[in-house]
Amino acid sequence: MAKITYLEAIYQAQAEEMDRDSKVFIMGEDIRCNVFGTTTGFVERFGEERVRDTPISENGFIGAAGGAAMVGMRPIVDATISSFLFPAMDQICSIIAKSRYIYGGQAQLPLVIRSCLFYGNSNAAQHSDRPYSMFMNMPGLKIIAPSNAHDMKGLLKAAIRDDDPVMSFEDSTCWMVKSEVPDDLDFVIPLGKGEVKREGTDVTVVAIAGAVNIALKAAEKLKAEGISVEVVDPRTLVPLDRDIILRSVRKTGRAICVDPAHKTCSAASEIAATIAEEAFEALRAPVVRVTTPDTHLPFSPHIEKPLYPSVERIMDAARRLVGAPAPQPQPA
Repeated sequence: MAKITYLEAIYQAQAEEMDRDSKVFIMGEDIRCNVFGTTTGFVERFGEERVRDTPISENGFIGAAGGAAMVGMRPIVDATISSFLFPAMDQICSIIAKSRYIYGGQAQLPLVIRSCLFYGNSNAAQHSDRPYSMFMNMPGLKIIAPSNAHDMKGLLKAAIRDDDPVMSFEDSTCWMVKSEVPDDLDFVIPLGKGEVKREGTDVTVVAIAGAVNIALKAAEKLKAEGISVEVVDPRTLVPLDRDIILRSVRKTGRAICVDPAHKTCSAASEIAATIAEEAFEALRAPVVRVTTPDTHLPFSPHIEKPLYPSVERIMDAARRLVGAPAPQPQPA
């Protein structure tokens, strides 16, 4: 086991899979100049044919990746920032997501589309989107949203080996966080398998991407107040591990869905609906969503930061569900 950062996990997953399979190649904007540090030395190691810089034309190069996948290659597309996926919506939704279906299984599309969730650092409205829930609504796409380096490496390797298109949403708030990752070259985490990150008995918190780490901090603080929180990380949004979520909610009887994306039609909304439909008899309180309001994100950090899920917002939600008052400040 080695302790590495989230970005190093991306680097290792790509390098190991390119070593393993000559059909894997990487393409995208500024790959060779290595903007985020996930392709260090790739040109020297794999050659220019397998490490391709593209024009700033997402619709063009993501479409080209779909074509390459249909004829037997296994492209990794680095779209840089998740907001940059919008110009390629036609290729992703009309071609990549649908081709295996409309051609009756004759076409496979083994490609990975990587993009980072670049929010929380005054990147303003056009660069701060967290659009994974939009793509959850499109059949034919698999979606991963890892919360730590261990899961990032295991899920990305599994995505590269998968014969269907996989979208990898990589939370920039997790980039520098380190965790232990196995050295095994065949270490993969199966898509569609969530994980309980912390056991608890009073409240289930189902958290998405970087919100997992916030939920774990909230759970630790709530422990001091006598509230036991179980934290569930789906890890994969499509396919979604509904079983692990429902088992946890049936144990605790209470659920909070924490999602950095906007509230309406969010991953949190889908998870909340699943709980209400399939575990209603176990609920002792309404399902609560802790999300970002339905507003574009401002440049000002003083306005932006409070919009996202926070330790305090999760703690407040948990107290409401168990009927516990907030601790009163002690007099000086």
